Amino acid sequence: MNKSNTIIAFLMLVLTAHTHAQEINPSEVTKIMEKVANWQIDNFQGLYSGHDKPHHPLDWTNGALYVGMVKWAAMANNDKYYEWLKDIGQKHEWQLHSRKYHADDHTVGQLYIDLYRKYQDKAMIEPTKEQFNFIMYHPSQSSLHWNTPFHQDRWNWCDALFMSPPVWAKLYNVTGDKKYLDFMLTEFKATTDFLFDKKESLYYRDENYMGKLDNGTKIFWSRGNGWVFAGLVNVMNELDPQSKEYKYFLNIYKKMAAKLLKIQTPEGHWAMSLLGQKFYPTPETSGTAFNVYGLAWGINQGILDKNTYAPSVKKGWNTLISHVTPEGMLGYVQPIGAAPGKAWADKTEVYGTGAFLSAGTEVYKLYGGK
Repeated sequence: MNKSNTIIAFLMLVLTAHTHAQEINPSEVTKIMEKVANWQIDNFQGLYSGHDKPHHPLDWTNGALYVGMVKWAAMANNDKYYEWLKDIGQKHEWQLHSRKYHADDHTVGQLYIDLYRKYQDKAMIEPTKEQFNFIMYHPSQSSLHWNTPFHQDRWNWCDALFMSPPVWAKLYNVTGDKKYLDFMLTEFKATTDFLFDKKESLYYRDENYMGKLDNGTKIFWSRGNGWVFAGLVNVMNELDPQSKEYKYFLNIYKKMAAKLLKIQTPEGHWAMSLLGQKFYPTPETSGTAFNVYGLAWGINQGILDKNTYAPSVKKGWNTLISHVTPEGMLGYVQPIGAAPGKAWADKTEVYGTGAFLSAGTEVYKLYGGK
């Protein structure tokens, strides 16, 4: 065999091995989702990311877990996961967390409304309706500028767009009362006008990161933009695709999807600083999982071209599952923060599990799961 043929044969071998490694089987997706979900339930009070006590069950961290867990519950072949989630709501009398206006403390409302859809028990959503009615009739007058009084009573950090807007959209959907949608849209637009960089099609985490550079690049936090991207999907899932409101969110979603496609790392994850992958080579699974969720959803909805975007989903999903331990812990989840940082193979967080389970539901559909 001459030298050129040897090179061609070698390249074909590498390509074949790479393709095989990337193949996704829907039954394998469900197996690893179940393993991750079970590990998280078994270790719900565990401390795997440096904090000194377990998160409150109604904290935003767990709220994000529940967003993914309830999606998995709908796929699972028994009601174990629904029962676990329902027990949490019952123990806390279906209340949101402690801060009335703060978006983080609204997150658990997404779970309550999804459980209401299954069980049709109005008690599950009445406290959320009551609190959101109060907010609508006593809207915060705070500025979106950081370090102004009561500034987080509005959505002036990008994470908030995952936490609260989907609750408003779900409440609109289950009640048919458009006042919830109108209020949410007004606030979402205000936040987007403030934090969205039109040139980069990405969101600043908050005002503190505008105009600052990290190693010469603008600072766009991976998980922060993952919060937004997944939040857009969770909002659009509640809206009529022909409505003007849906089209507003879809426009942002498409811009972000196109950008995310361009900046995915060769390994399949997204760098903690989205434009600075050279300076942040460590994998990070929470932002990556949210992006995989959003991109797979777009393909499944016929919004994104499958030939263009499916390879990105494949790479992303395969890198995610490579960081799941044999026991079912998802590693390389960046600890709680607000900016690019560090992640470790033996560190996880409940919101990372929630993101992974959300991603799995759409990857499962994309590769033929019924």
